[in-house]
Amino acid sequence: MQDHGSGLAVSGFQSALLFESPEEIYARVFREFKPRTPLPRIAVEFCRFANADSFIRMESGAIQVRISDLLESAPAPVAEALAYILLGKLFRRPAARIYAHRYRLYLNRRDVRRQMHLVRQIRGRKFVSGPQGSHYNLEAVFEALNAEHFQGLLARPLLGWSRGASRSRLGHFDPSHNAIVISRIFDNPTAPPLGLEYVMFHEMLHLRYPVEHSGARRRIHTREFRQAEKQFARLKEAKEILKKL
Repeated sequence: MQDHGSGLAVSGFQSALLFESPEEIYARVFREFKPRTPLPRIAVEFCRFANADSFIRMESGAIQVRISDLLESAPAPVAEALAYILLGKLFRRPAARIYAHRYRLYLNRRDVRRQMHLVRQIRGRKFVSGPQGSHYNLEAVFEALNAEHFQGLLARPLLGWSRGASRSRLGHFDPSHNAIVISRIFDNPTAPPLGLEYVMFHEMLHLRYPVEHSGARRRIHTREFRQAEKQFARLKEAKEILKKL
């Protein structure tokens, strides 16, 4: 009888979850975090973001939640998981792992990833300056590495320099816009060319070996990626240059 009663309770809870509004979900989770605190006004808004971004803040005693409209049709348990994650960040109390796992599992679904990819293409703004810099041309660097390491078979993406000379983000490959962007810190006569070549090679490997998704896991640097990276002749020397930057 106890098992049967417990099963009914779980079933009833799941049914209630399906009919909760976003504000009701956040109110319920708020009470779990702050059972003795009066419930503040909670407003949940779905916004046309270019990514699956979500933001939460408390201002003048009210909680404002802004969520990408990509998540507006997410199943109720996923919306609940996000509520635990966001409110946990707001109150600096980590949510249980099950909620982070549930949320990542949803974002890694093939249909959701495809939708996010399309939205990034349509809504996202990508600044790509063009390959010609003050001292280096990225097309020349790309084609030399393509011939040496990829038999010239990699299709050339958009190439450009970053707006500023970033030291924290030396380069990145954006699959949604098929673009490689390199930090302007390398477009300098005093910057060792080897550093630029290695960063470009690293981003070309991202072009060659896409991110792998399995369940809730997202693997950016696969085993094949790491093995191919070792083919860069002066890998250790190049990494030392980057450390100095």
